[in-house]
Amino acid sequence: MHFSRLFVTLTCGLSYSRSEMKRKTSFSFAFLSLIRNFAIRKHFDNTFMTTTFQTDEDGATIVFEGRLDTATSAETNAKISRELDNIGSIDSLTCDAARLEYISSSGLRILLSLAKRYKKFRVTGVQPQVYEILETTGFTKIMTVERAMRRLSVDGCRLIGIGGVGKVYRLDGDTIIKVFREGSTMDEVRREITMSKEAFVLGMPTAISFDVVKVAPSSEGQAECYGLVYELLKAKTLSTYIKQHPDKLDSCAKMYADLIMQLHQIEVPIGGIVPSALEHERQQIEHLSRYFPDKQIDMMLSIINSIPAGNRLLHLDMQTKNTMMQDGEAIVDGQRESQLMLIDMGEVSYGHPLLDLGHAYSAMVSLVGDYEKIIEMPRELGQRLWNKAIDYYFEGLPDNIISERKKQIEVVSCVRNFSWLSLSDSFPESVIQECKMLFDERIAKRYDYIMEVCKTFENWTL
Repeated sequence: MHFSRLFVTLTCGLSYSRSEMKRKTSFSFAFLSLIRNFAIRKHFDNTFMTTTFQTDEDGATIVFEGRLDTATSAETNAKISRELDNIGSIDSLTCDAARLEYISSSGLRILLSLAKRYKKFRVTGVQPQVYEILETTGFTKIMTVERAMRRLSVDGCRLIGIGGVGKVYRLDGDTIIKVFREGSTMDEVRREITMSKEAFVLGMPTAISFDVVKVAPSSEGQAECYGLVYELLKAKTLSTYIKQHPDKLDSCAKMYADLIMQLHQIEVPIGGIVPSALEHERQQIEHLSRYFPDKQIDMMLSIINSIPAGNRLLHLDMQTKNTMMQDGEAIVDGQRESQLMLIDMGEVSYGHPLLDLGHAYSAMVSLVGDYEKIIEMPRELGQRLWNKAIDYYFEGLPDNIISERKKQIEVVSCVRNFSWLSLSDSFPESVIQECKMLFDERIAKRYDYIMEVCKTFENWTL
């Protein structure tokens, strides 16, 4: 309300003498002046903005705190320009908006100029009230904007899977959550989200994450980690289903083989965002130099370098714990049937199916470590499933070709027996030592035989 109107309102309907009116008018304007000054001070007390700058090898981050409005934008923009000029040439810029309370049109212009200046630009940790402004103005369509992550706890939730990059829990009847291992970066999480969406578009039957969260420290001592939430109604791992229904092993093996075949029939456009599986595998092997001497690294690389190029969609961790059985998803001849879906998309890439099958064999047959804890079924049951599934996969081919390809898969699996150590820096020392001891048995002592089998890889044409 305007102050003169407030005065009229305060004095309306009252009858005073001339002297009383003069005295009371003087008092009222003094009182209103006090209110006005208080309101101005209160406004500027609430209008503040601080920016701090962080740099690393990938670029820079600006941390915003307060209100980026007309009163603060000019000074903020000048400070940002000075700091970025001092930093020099960088490829990427992130604006951390976790403590940004409000943004006006002048603040939006700052973000727009930064987005034009840096090709890799994102705004992260955006609170709901600020996200609504960015969405309404269309900024979420012209730059990468990430909402603030909500926090969840998995204490009391049923653990349904353990892998090299994290654990999977059942949150409720509708959703599961993949909790990444300690030390995982947001870039790794983003990669999994991106690959999940790309694989889904290409035709891979997979669940799509609908939320990125922070998982609170657990009662088991795990620190705060990132998590991805997926909707999977009435779903359980294929391992769990087979363990509960061993009499259905054959039908499950057929479904498992069909899923792998469906995946390997998908051709990936070269030059897209899906990476090369062979390059990924080489990087993993080179990462093992802290565990294995150069001679053993070269042995593993020689096997991988013998694998032919390919353009098929690969999962690279297609074991039964990453395969979900979802009831009632498919309808065949009027009847609801179960459908298999894949999760854990962190290694999705393109290449030759031989590499994917070698990885799967390594998990299902020759796994190093506690098989029942990792795969969640007895080793004998898992091996029987694999043997049936691979026969279904090669069904219709001549026996000699099937025999040759099974040998090729076993040889490639020898590399995965050890390359999976690159997935984490926190594996127990006992596991690392077990892998070192097994290297001679599985590769070094058989190296001549392995090289002979590698010569036949080129026979496997797509």
